[in-house]
Amino acid sequence: MTTQKPSVNWPAALTLWLTLLAAVTVVPWYGVQFGFTGWAWAFALLFVVLNGVGIGSGYHRLWSHRAYRAHPALRLFFAIFGGMALQNSVLVWCARHRAHHRDVDDNDNDPYSIGRGFWFAHIGWMLRDYPSSEVDERLVPDLLRDPIVIWQHRWYVPLAIATNVGLPILLGWWVGDIWGVFLLAGVARVVVNHHVTFCINSLAHLWGTQPYTDENSARDNWFIALLTYGEGYHNYHHMFQSDYRNGIRWWQFDMNKWFIATCALLGLASHRKRAPGFKVLRARLNMEFKRARQRLAEESVDRSWRETLEQEYVEFLETVKEWQQLHVQRVQQGRAALVEMLDTRYRELEFALKMQRKRLALLTAQLSV
Repeated sequence: MTTQKPSVNWPAALTLWLTLLAAVTVVPWYGVQFGFTGWAWAFALLFVVLNGVGIGSGYHRLWSHRAYRAHPALRLFFAIFGGMALQNSVLVWCARHRAHHRDVDDNDNDPYSIGRGFWFAHIGWMLRDYPSSEVDERLVPDLLRDPIVIWQHRWYVPLAIATNVGLPILLGWWVGDIWGVFLLAGVARVVVNHHVTFCINSLAHLWGTQPYTDENSARDNWFIALLTYGEGYHNYHHMFQSDYRNGIRWWQFDMNKWFIATCALLGLASHRKRAPGFKVLRARLNMEFKRARQRLAEESVDRSWRETLEQEYVEFLETVKEWQQLHVQRVQQGRAALVEMLDTRYRELEFALKMQRKRLALLTAQLSV
């Protein structure tokens, strides 16, 4: 019995293949024959960054995950320059992305499930009208009430043409280099932005570590973070998707986190969400316990090691239980008289987890000797 392939999604397929073909043939040919001006390179770099921010800070962290609130002027900026990246409207992009998080790795429902292979997750899912890619507006009721989202969705095609054709040509005319600016800041830039984003769907589910959860395929990878404006800390993101940050350490490259923080300083962003430090530590420690126990199960070690590990794990569970009880108490108390005492105990429990993580690290290091 043969399964009929879904029909070709011609608008997406032609856009993806024709821009890629031009980027690997016409663009280098023009560069060799005539060269690209500094203006062409400058506009290309500027638009690469603006599109990356439009998708990462706007489409992804603002609209898909409601990780913070943005001023209408900032939302309009995201709608224009995110749309310029030619990855569909906010409404369509976010509906599919929320479906991805809801059904991650489910080959029947995840629009770009890595379980169907690298090619499918990277670009193949867009080339045909797969059932998993159907837009379910029930996932985005909040966006259906957003006037900027609805405006961009209604005028997406004219906006895409204006920003991807009209704007580069206008800027090229202004600096006296129409073809150079159009090819580099228009065509090549679109292809770069496409495949940078596509790497999050593909490579970030294949290559890297899983420090927070192994319940899905998402990975953390510093190199992919460099390529994707910070979206490469994907294991953290899938565990704490409402956090406005992906790279939570100061040294982790996350351009979108820094952009949102800068907008907050300027009064353009507010109500930034952060995962509680205790929850982040709990997730990391839970994974470390899980791997330590798997290792002990595979290796022949002294019984005392197993007992020590189990004692540590029991203490871990008790700390987590107390935190959960404290959290319930805090919700019930609100910001009443006991809140300062509760905050102090929160910090004590977080410190207890940090110390336990160090002990676990020492224990596993000794096992390696």
